[in-house]
Amino acid sequence: MNALAAAGWGALAAFSLVIGAWLALRYRPSPRVTGRVLGFGAGALIAAVAYELVPGERLESAWDFLAVGVGALTFFLLDGALAQKATAQRSAGSAHNANRSIVLGALLDGIPESLVLGMGLAAGGSISIPFLAAVFLSNLPESLGATAGMREEGRQPGVVYRIWWGITAISGACAALGYGLVGFVPGTEGRLVQAFAAGAVLTMLANSMMPEAFELGGRLAGLSTVLGFAAAGALSLLE
Repeated sequence: MNALAAAGWGALAAFSLVIGAWLALRYRPSPRVTGRVLGFGAGALIAAVAYELVPGERLESAWDFLAVGVGALTFFLLDGALAQKATAQRSAGSAHNANRSIVLGALLDGIPESLVLGMGLAAGGSISIPFLAAVFLSNLPESLGATAGMREEGRQPGVVYRIWWGITAISGACAALGYGLVGFVPGTEGRLVQAFAAGAVLTMLANSMMPEAFELGGRLAGLSTVLGFAAAGALSLLE
């Protein structure tokens, strides 16, 4: 295994963002279906936080909780800055804000996750298939829901694909970076990086993804969330 292989695994995990965009643009799911898919993705992300990013046995010091807070604050501040910019350019509705937030959440989630994938590959010589599958599974509904919203805003498909391909490329580069960090800095591990991702993901879920899922999908979005949680949680048992 080398940094190039790590980049490939990181890009593969993020490639479901492109698949979700294609599904949204090709089949144009109804708002109700989109909301329930978003609920499923929210549940998968909750499971990823609970079982992969900050499992109880890894909370070793106050630094772990500080990293969670830093991740949450980073998402909050960047999301707020983007909201102000969008408001200054045009009057943006709540759906536009939710789409922007989900894209930002995918980026702030994908970067640490890819770093962790690369670190794990360098340290252990193999990829964590459950973690890879959980990342892939949670990315798909994120991009499908956000792309459906961007399509309703009138965004051109080329613009939408560039956004998701860009995040995929960044994820691959970050996986290679994580692999290199372990090689150059022995003893490097991704515990704090994972905690940072957890904080960003939880803030995005509470502010954007779950409210949008309920607004579009109705009460069944709650059941979809539990199903997503169960599916991603089951994957963690494979490790």
